[in-house]
Amino acid sequence: MPLNAWKYVLIILTLFGIIILLYNITIGESWKYDLVPPPYKVQNQNLTTFYPKRTICLHQGQPLYLEEELEERNLLNTIAWPQPPSGSAPPNLSQTSNPAHSLFTIISSRSNHSWHVGDQLEVQVQMRDYKGRPKRYGGDFLLARLHSPKLRAGVAGQVLDHENGLYSVRFPLLWAGSAQVNVLMVHSSEAIAVLRRLRDKRPDRVYFSSIFRRGNYSEKTVCNMCLPPEKGPLCNYTDPNSGDQWYCYKPKLLGCNTRYKHAMGGYMKNVITKNEALLFKSGTNVKVPIRASTTDTINVLPSLNESSSQKPDSVTLATSGYYYQDLWRPLGDVPMSHFDKANAITQCLTNKLVYMYGDSTMRQWFEYLLSVLPALKKINLENPKKSGPFMAVGSTHNILLNYRFHGPPIRIQPVMISELHYIANELDSLTGGPNTVVTIGIWAHFGTFPVQVYIQRLRHIRKAVVRLLDRAPGTVVVVRTANPQALKGNISLFNSDWLTLQQDVVLRAMFKDLNVILVDAWQMCLAHRLPHILHPPRPIVKTMVDMMLSYICRNGNRNKLKA
Repeated sequence: MPLNAWKYVLIILTLFGIIILLYNITIGESWKYDLVPPPYKVQNQNLTTFYPKRTICLHQGQPLYLEEELEERNLLNTIAWPQPPSGSAPPNLSQTSNPAHSLFTIISSRSNHSWHVGDQLEVQVQMRDYKGRPKRYGGDFLLARLHSPKLRAGVAGQVLDHENGLYSVRFPLLWAGSAQVNVLMVHSSEAIAVLRRLRDKRPDRVYFSSIFRRGNYSEKTVCNMCLPPEKGPLCNYTDPNSGDQWYCYKPKLLGCNTRYKHAMGGYMKNVITKNEALLFKSGTNVKVPIRASTTDTINVLPSLNESSSQKPDSVTLATSGYYYQDLWRPLGDVPMSHFDKANAITQCLTNKLVYMYGDSTMRQWFEYLLSVLPALKKINLENPKKSGPFMAVGSTHNILLNYRFHGPPIRIQPVMISELHYIANELDSLTGGPNTVVTIGIWAHFGTFPVQVYIQRLRHIRKAVVRLLDRAPGTVVVVRTANPQALKGNISLFNSDWLTLQQDVVLRAMFKDLNVILVDAWQMCLAHRLPHILHPPRPIVKTMVDMMLSYICRNGNRNKLKA
C-alpha cells in the first residue's frame, strides 16, 4: 500500500478513536453521577407492587416506615370502590348501566309529604341497563345536587351505594322554598373498572419529555414517574430532599446533567378496546342526568323550631356549605365574609406575604387577586404565561404575592428545569409567622398515576407543613381541594371525576388533623348553578378566595355574612 494511503488510514483511525473516547467519557460521567445503576434494576425486578411489568417506581426508591404503610393501607381502604362481579367476562354494552333507563324517587317519611328547614331529604336511585333491567350490583359513580334556580341556592348531595343497583342520596334542607333534585350518572360501574385498571397499570398513558442541550446540540427523551428500564438507561432525578421521584431516558450522546427543559409529551392512544370505548360516550353514558320517576321538586317549609338556624344540628352529612342568593354559606367554624371591594381585600392582606403553590387551578387565585387589586403590580420575570413563577407587589400596603407551579408531573408547555420546585422544599425554605400565608392546591396532574403516588407527594408536603407550623405556629395554611370538570371526548381516560374524587378523599384525610383550613372546591363547584369545568368560572373562584380571606382575617373582619 502506498505511503499516502497509510497516512489517510491512520488519520481516520485516530479520529474514530477520539470520537469513541469522548463518547465513553460522556457515558462514564453520566453513569457515575446520574444514572440508576444496573444492580438497582436487577434487585427490584420483583418488587413492583402495582405495575404489571418491571419498572422503577416510587416504592422501589424509598421504603415506607411502618406507620406510613398502615396509613397508606387505611387510605386505600377508605377509597375502596365496589366492583362488578368477579370472574365474569366483561359485559357487552346492553348489560351496563344506562342513565336513560334509570330513575330516581324522592322518599318521604311523613304522611303529608312535607319537609321543613333542618330536615334531611332522601332520594332513592334505581340503576338499569340498556334493556331496562334493574342492575343487581353497585359501583356506578353518581353526583347529586339539590338546588333552587329562583333562590339561586344549591347544596351537594351525599351518595350511598347499597351495592345492589340501588343508591340513596341525602341532602340537608337548608333553605325555605322550592328545591329541585338533580342526579347525574358520571360513569357506570363497568366504566369505573376500566378507569381503575388504567390508573393502576397504565400510568404511561400521559407521558412527558425533557430537552437536553450542550452548545448548539440538543436531544429530547421521554420522562415520567415510572419508566421501564429495559428500554434504555435511565437518568435519575429523584429529589434528594423530598424524595419525590422522576426519571428520563438518557439521551444518546449527552449526559444526564445537560437536561434543561421539561415539557408535556402527549397522550397515549388506543389504551382501551373498542368495546370499552363504548362506555365513555359523552352525552350517552358519561355525566348524563337521571330522570325522576314522578317529581323532582319539593317545597321546603320554614323550620318548626323558630329558634333554630339554617345550620341545623341534625345535619351530620359531610356538607361543608351551601349557596343562597349565589353566596356561599359555610357550615364550619370559620364565619364567611364576602370581599366585594378592593379596599376590604387590601385591608385583609396588608403586611402579608402570600405564597401560592400548586397547579393552574391555584394560579386562578393569583390571577383573581391581581385583577381585583389595582394596587398590586406584577413583577415582569419574563416567565411563561401559564407556568410562572409569578410575583406581585403592593408596596403601599406591604403586600407580596408569589405563585409557583408544583414539581413534576406537570402537563405544561416547556419550562426551565431550574423552575421545577417541589412544594415540600419550598415550604422548608419559608421563615413563616403570623404574616405569612401559604396556599396549596395540587391534584389535577396526578389522576393518571396510582393513588400511592399521590399519597407519597401529599405526605412529603404534609411533613413540610408540620415543620413549618412547628417553627412558626402563627403561619396561615390553606389547602384547596379538587373539583369536578367537563368530561367531553376521551378526557375521562386522563382526568375523570372519579379519579379526582378518589384523590379528594385522600387529601382531606391526610390534612384532617392539622391546623389548616380546607377550601372545599369540590362542593363549591358541585353545588353551584354553573357547569363543571376544569378551571372553575370566576364567581366560584371568588367564593374560594373569599373563603381563604375569611380564614386569614377571621379575627378582625367586619363584613361577616348574617345567616
